[in-house]
Amino acid sequence: MKMKFTINRNLFIENLNNVMRAISSRATIPILSGIKLDLTEDELTLTGSDTDISIEIKIPVNEDLNVESTGSIVLPARFFSEIVKKLPGKDFSFEVKESFQTQIVSENSEFTINGLDANNYPRLPEIPDATSFTISGKTFREIINETQFATSNDQTRAILTGVRFFFKPDSIKAVATDSHRLSQRTIALENGPQAETDLIIPGKSLQELARIIGETDPEVKVCPGDNQALFIIGNLSFYSRLLDGNYPDTDRLIPTEKTTSIEFDIPELSSALERASLLTHAGRNNVVTLTLDVEKQTAKLSGKSAEIGNVEEDVSFRNLEGNNLEISFNPDYMRDALRASVTDSVIMDFTKPLRPFIINPDKDNVEFVQLITPVRTY
Repeated sequence: MKMKFTINRNLFIENLNNVMRAISSRATIPILSGIKLDLTEDELTLTGSDTDISIEIKIPVNEDLNVESTGSIVLPARFFSEIVKKLPGKDFSFEVKESFQTQIVSENSEFTINGLDANNYPRLPEIPDATSFTISGKTFREIINETQFATSNDQTRAILTGVRFFFKPDSIKAVATDSHRLSQRTIALENGPQAETDLIIPGKSLQELARIIGETDPEVKVCPGDNQALFIIGNLSFYSRLLDGNYPDTDRLIPTEKTTSIEFDIPELSSALERASLLTHAGRNNVVTLTLDVEKQTAKLSGKSAEIGNVEEDVSFRNLEGNNLEISFNPDYMRDALRASVTDSVIMDFTKPLRPFIINPDKDNVEFVQLITPVRTY
């Protein structure tokens, strides 16, 4: 298969960078350490995959892409990417010669690299369009960033490495938990799917998807399949495998009553946590203690490290009511929760020193609940 084209280097690199997100340096199938190029009269398609994520980008033929002869090839992704980025000229020409040897030429620079037969590259799944719907990229990225951090990294309970999404005609709800903490966000949708859709998407896939969506607000088309979901953003198709199994019933984990409640400004509490965890990170047990005294109207944050010393600080707050309480927790979980918050202050509701507590926004119209399990210190 002879294949020959000339393309604008910057246009190619921009698209190549996105496809490279799907290519693992530790590919289990050798051909997946490569990038597939497929050229027709109309477009150049770039494909990368690591079996969990696959990304396909179509570059249409225009003044920046000139086709001489069509064909397909798989090239070693890392080398190919480095070569193209370091080429001197504005455009480069690409030609497949005998036995998959590929020549890349730009100005006075010429590379020849060995390719592989594209027929051996795994095919991407075909996902029906029937149940697809569109969602604002900004909304989708927001809900990923507000939940994905709470997924687990522990493969022994693989289901918890994903975020569970409920797509409804009028809302999208996402929940993630690693069994020590939980983050659940619900956002209203204008025109969601006609039928309710429930998907568990791996956290790592979502991280890459959020990066691809970026700061702009592209429309994202969501196509749910049986064991894969497809997300289409402009000329880019992002496939993610779905996690299969029973996700825990997280609704019953969220306490419905409270005995103590306090409202904090996020910047105040965050910086106090930063200082307290300076010492706790140095110790073996990374735990801080929050002591609430309703009569004296004080909130104290303390942390200690047997090796270094201890820290205690009064934290200012807006409102404190209920019973006195002393509760210990991992400060990193709290900092992650505050970082994901969408309001300037949060309300924390507690029941007992060893029961999980919840963190809510200070606004009733924002549906965002986070839960943290305390740590027993005695």
